[in-house]
Amino acid sequence: MTDVVIVGAGASGGAAAWRLARAGFKVTCLEQGGWIDPDATPSLRPDWEIARQTTHHPNPNVRAAPQDYPVDDTEAAIKPFLYNAVGGSTILWGAHFPRFRPSDFRTKTLDGVGDDWPISYEDLAPYYEENDRMMGVSGLAGDPGNPPRDKRQMPPVPMGRAGERMAGAFDQLGWHWWPADVAINTEPYGEGRGACNNCGPCDLGCPHGARSATDVSYWPQAIAAGVQLITGARVFEVEIDAQGKASGVVWYDRQGQVQRTRAGVVALASNGLGTARLMLLSTSKRFPNGLANDTDLVGRRLMHHPTGMVTGRFLDEMDGWAGPFAVSILSQQFYETDITRDFVRGYQMQLLRSDGPVGTAVGGYLPRVPWGQGHHARFRDVFGHTASLTVTTEDLPRMENRVILSTHLTDGDGIPAPKMIYSLDDNTKKMITHGIDRATEAFNVAGAADIATQSLVADAGFHLLGTACMGSDQATSVTDLNSRTHSVPNLLILDGSVFTTAAALNPTSTIQALALRAADALTRDRSNMQVAS
Repeated sequence: MTDVVIVGAGASGGAAAWRLARAGFKVTCLEQGGWIDPDATPSLRPDWEIARQTTHHPNPNVRAAPQDYPVDDTEAAIKPFLYNAVGGSTILWGAHFPRFRPSDFRTKTLDGVGDDWPISYEDLAPYYEENDRMMGVSGLAGDPGNPPRDKRQMPPVPMGRAGERMAGAFDQLGWHWWPADVAINTEPYGEGRGACNNCGPCDLGCPHGARSATDVSYWPQAIAAGVQLITGARVFEVEIDAQGKASGVVWYDRQGQVQRTRAGVVALASNGLGTARLMLLSTSKRFPNGLANDTDLVGRRLMHHPTGMVTGRFLDEMDGWAGPFAVSILSQQFYETDITRDFVRGYQMQLLRSDGPVGTAVGGYLPRVPWGQGHHARFRDVFGHTASLTVTTEDLPRMENRVILSTHLTDGDGIPAPKMIYSLDDNTKKMITHGIDRATEAFNVAGAADIATQSLVADAGFHLLGTACMGSDQATSVTDLNSRTHSVPNLLILDGSVFTTAAALNPTSTIQALALRAADALTRDRSNMQVAS
């Protein structure tokens, strides 16, 4: 018997486990994957670009590792990106670390769309700060487009030539831009973690520990605080007792044997896809349609961040292969609703550096360099000469965008796989079109020789949000303001499933801040949660 069992050792599971253990809880965490050896990262090998497309592809359907589960994405315009390991998807991420803006919590009040969160930016602000200290953030305080925040732990990552060129273009256009907040060390920070050497492929792992992830930030401290972390544990059911409270979880170990972990509190931290799947799998007489699914909201309101992309090629070298690939500068000029536009809410533009040599040759951000005569000359004109702006849009919640259980696809233990049903609405499409036009304008001002656009980057399902949404009304939400499910008081949802709206920003820092806040609420309400002492 444990006080709290957490399912998932990623961004939110690691943060909550650390916080709860320090508060005196007996915590067990079950993780489907295992530990990742930093010395085994493909970043250290010459075939790292091949690994990115095969063994370390962020889509589990492509990677197909033993610890993965497949995802039925046949009815999804955006494909899933996730990773099962200690550290979760922070193992394969770019480490962009922005915070939501105050307006993101009040879209219904301000713009008449989505729903208002039951909490505000101010409620999360102290947890953002604490999480920044734990993860380690490089950046520059003082952004006039956002609320004040403490001085970042380290200076910003280098802008690079492309960043300087595009910042100059934004200045000419009179548009907001700012150095990105990044969970990457620009100087040594944390136990045994060195500074970034600008080698580039951060999404494949960092042998120096410079790119933060919860396996090198939260988990060493969580284990030191007493957390029991069990890897290779594939949870397939949350059990409930006669009173309708969660009593523990059932899982397969690496040998395929069924195990049970009894707990006073069950906390799910398996991302907006995996958590919804587990809740839908956990049927009972009390919850025939899935755990805490009284109102048929579990799995619904799936949100991503639909993304367009514009790439410019410059005649002079941009050294685009050097440095963290996705975290130079960003612009929030078009973030808030503007009544002169034909859509509500907005988007951010974030600068990406160039593809590697293989990506450049076969066609990454730009059309592929044609094979045959002239290939080498064209390659020299393109490699290291490009930069891209992503147009990352707000994705408003819609009931028809959802996660259900697949009727034909299963994982290695025969458990039904999740199925994503997802499409873009007209508001999002208009937003992307507007963003592509503005990014194209910026590249023209910056003097790009060639410009290529993508109206939707299909392989961009790295943010899985909203499938067990937070709210004050039990009829229209799954959890309360403390991430506790309305109908099962000792069941917590710690990941991006609880997002009421998605904002237009990378969500990891907000996910972790919410997890820390939920852990504190559980600590305060320990007697009411009937947690063992």
